[in-house]
Amino acid sequence: MVFNRFFSIDSVTVPQFIEAKIQQLSYYLRSYWHGTLPYSELDLYFWDTLEEWTQVKGSAKEPYSQKERVFWHVMHQVHFWSDSKLRRDPYLKSELETCLAYLDGEGFCPLDCVGIRP
Repeated sequence: MVFNRFFSIDSVTVPQFIEAKIQQLSYYLRSYWHGTLPYSELDLYFWDTLEEWTQVKGSAKEPYSQKERVFWHVMHQVHFWSDSKLRRDPYLKSELETCLAYLDGEGFCPLDCVGIRP
């Protein structure tokens, strides 16, 4: 797991996990849009992240942050939509770019993102 390079998964907090995964999500999704990452790798990132999330202790007790809600929203969208829809739908791509900008600290929090933990 990529995440284990940064933290011992048993001691990581929800905010630490989300911050580390935000950087990866941004990189993977933008690389996918630029054509340097195949859809299969983006899908694999999704499943790896879910597997790592199951190992975060105490996640049900911690409140959500806005960043976490936006992160899970993007994750759900990436998994829900098909390869062609993610790549070619201008509305969806614009929505996800707005979310990534916020997650990267470059934009405002989108008001319509209601991501929840898996």
